[in-house]
Amino acid sequence: MDRRSFIKNTTYSGLLLTTGAYPMLAGASEPEITKLTILHTNDVHSRIEPFPMDGSRNEGLGGVAKRSTLISRIRQEQDNVLLLDAGDIFQGTPYFNFFGGEVEMKLMSELGYDAATIGNHDFDGGIDGLERQLINANFPLLISNYNFNDTILNGKTKPYKIFNKGGVKIGVFGLGIELKGLVPASLYKATVYEDPLIAANRWATYLKEEEKCDFVICLSHLGYKYEENKVSDRVLAQSSENIDLIIGGHTHTFMKEPERLMNKAGKPVLINQVGWAGIILGRLDVYFERNKKGTCITCKNLVVGT
Repeated sequence: MDRRSFIKNTTYSGLLLTTGAYPMLAGASEPEITKLTILHTNDVHSRIEPFPMDGSRNEGLGGVAKRSTLISRIRQEQDNVLLLDAGDIFQGTPYFNFFGGEVEMKLMSELGYDAATIGNHDFDGGIDGLERQLINANFPLLISNYNFNDTILNGKTKPYKIFNKGGVKIGVFGLGIELKGLVPASLYKATVYEDPLIAANRWATYLKEEEKCDFVICLSHLGYKYEENKVSDRVLAQSSENIDLIIGGHTHTFMKEPERLMNKAGKPVLINQVGWAGIILGRLDVYFERNKKGTCITCKNLVVGT
């Protein structure tokens, strides 16, 4: 595939982030490009089974089994895959009421999630209940703006994690929404909420400049946007300097395609969110030049259960 065809095809199927060159090596049969496939969910809310076939708008959609089949197929087709979640894993069906999050964590581990962040409903069983379920998660919970120093979660979450896929370094960090007013204080106890914009710029800059990550992803449970003056993914994107992609949650926003905004440095940031209940599996394909001068992203969010 030559450069013109590559750009035409990727722009048609999704969204061109930057317009770097995509050169061919002399005599090579393949372009000098590494492809990363990012799969993501948010606000699954304990939706283990598909919606019932009752004539409702979402009948037959969602469900872990169907999502697993879709993820497995993509992993067979692609070499470099990341599977991420933007929070509110818990609460919404009797599975959580009866088992306190055990089923959700075990199934996410079976599906091979690489990382998730923490949503406000993940405290619905209390911070002690969330801590009890960590034994069932073989993936890290990433959160950079909750201070757990005086809680049972102290040392049991991480602010970020770095992944290496096909020689490309991807830094992922998490942000949570302010819990006061959303969650009873008795459930989150001595958790201290810190300014997400300060935390985001701190860790994104660290990942880009100190760890030399080629791509930085924020798993955000801040919400897509608000009418009132409240921090959101859109505010975060425009206030940031080193974030490439925000995978959002909390507001249950179904986005047909990512939104592209400019950050403080005049560089593009993408925001994507896929509603709630596991109805949609987000998919973003990111293409990297080997010399890292150009990045192209295409998006095709996938309905689960059709």
